[in-house]
Parts: sequence; C-alpha cells; structure tokens
Amino acid sequence: MGKFVIRKTEKGCHFVLKANNGEIIATSETYSSKEACKKGIESVKKNAPDAEIVEE
Repeated sequence: MGKFVIRKTEKGCHFVLKANNGEIIATSETYSSKEACKKGIESVKKNAPDAEIVEE
C-alpha cells in the first residue's frame, strides 16, 4: 500500500504519493496550510479510486 507524505516548504505545504518501493508517483500543488493539504489528500482518495485513463 502506498502512502501520502506531507512536506512543508517556504510557500506552504504539498503532498507526494509514494508507492510501496518509496518511489514518488504523484505530487500535489502547493497549499497555503496543512489543513488545506490534508483536504487535497482526502479529495484524491475520494475522487480517484476508479478514475479512467484518457489520452489527449
């Protein structure tokens, strides 16, 4: 199972999604607060479990 890691920066917080092997497989935008970052994680969990793949 992967994990979400919250990282603080000078400009706010962002999260990365890491695979079991530690490889980063997704990176978020920068959020102004840790709380907003956590909401972003919850949004990904809720809205993308079965997201379709589309080529553009």
